[in-house]
Amino acid sequence: MYDITIIGGGIVGLATALRIKEQRPALKVLLLEKENEVAKHQTGHNSGVIHSGLYYKPGSLKATNCIRGYRMLIDFCEREGVAYDLCGKIVVATTEAQRPLLRNLFDRGNQNGLTDNRMISEGEMKEIEPHVKGLEGIWVPYTGIIDYKTVCEKYADNFRKLDGELRFNEKVTDVKNRNTHSEVVTATGKVFETKLVVNCAGLYSDKVAQLTQPENINVRIIPFRGEYYKIRPEKHYLVKNLIYPVPDPNFPFLGVHFTRMIEGGIEAGPNAVFAFKREGYSKLDIHVPEMLESLTWPGFRKVAMKYWRTGMGEYYRSFSKAAFTKALQGLIPEIQSEDLIPGGSGVRAQACDYDGGLLDDFSIIENKTAINVCNAPSPAATSSLSIGQTVSEKVLSRF
Repeated sequence: MYDITIIGGGIVGLATALRIKEQRPALKVLLLEKENEVAKHQTGHNSGVIHSGLYYKPGSLKATNCIRGYRMLIDFCEREGVAYDLCGKIVVATTEAQRPLLRNLFDRGNQNGLTDNRMISEGEMKEIEPHVKGLEGIWVPYTGIIDYKTVCEKYADNFRKLDGELRFNEKVTDVKNRNTHSEVVTATGKVFETKLVVNCAGLYSDKVAQLTQPENINVRIIPFRGEYYKIRPEKHYLVKNLIYPVPDPNFPFLGVHFTRMIEGGIEAGPNAVFAFKREGYSKLDIHVPEMLESLTWPGFRKVAMKYWRTGMGEYYRSFSKAAFTKALQGLIPEIQSEDLIPGGSGVRAQACDYDGGLLDDFSIIENKTAINVCNAPSPAATSSLSIGQTVSEKVLSRF
């Protein structure tokens, strides 16, 4: 019998497992991962940015966990020797209409405690990023770059050192609630008895949540694929560090941007298109039942009606390299189509409620036998130890 069984070996599941064992080493903790290694999906496909907390509504779970998690992540990397670089970024207003949005973003950063941010003129932007085009910007010195797969491997190592049990190739297919415990059933036929289930299943978090409680939950995970290009090495000089646009305040994605990677190279992107499979990393990845589940969810249909024009633009950029290039040229006019080579992609698990709301904040749903982390998009990687602490406090209050 395990005290706690955690489902999902991404960065949130691993951070939660680690924080529980650090605080209560005597508890018997099991982590189940359906793949053959950690961080195989959202965590292993993200752009490797350490976020500062600039974008998030003051007082929200995203804001408080990102700011606390940022400090915890940096401290962890210092102790464990994980490479990172706080290189800073600029957020660029390219039109007059974006100036008030930029100022609002700057004010939000101040409210979140980012007092070292500063508004910068066109000339000051050119000193930081000589090839950028814009009217004014925000210099964000807190932002950095890292390899989150390496972070996850360190979390896993430390969890094991505390006698935590991590099992790979164990896809959870059912959770049966008994009077005194739950039985977690996997595709290999194993049954793990546990006092408490913690669901950190990312792209399948809603599916696992439905297994843990008889009543339907009010959210559905809608997968959005983000596609990247890489910049050819001979054009790396165009980008020194990180260059971001002013985000659309009504759309939960940041827009195409430029990111220097910790292992070298520059990424450009991502767009944000509806994925026809929850783990659909290419345009040809289609899983008809999963696609139909998304398309028939009333909330998603409302989202599609509201954002159809934006969505069509994202799809156009997905299939047109010229259109993708044009979007990037809004920030760096010198970039050309031939400077871009196909890069990777990731899929974001975006929770959508029944009424058509795209959940902007982290969402944790609890019942007597389970704690379900049902929405943990960006900046979950930066926030991972803080989210893990938040979830572990909920867990430990039951023991």
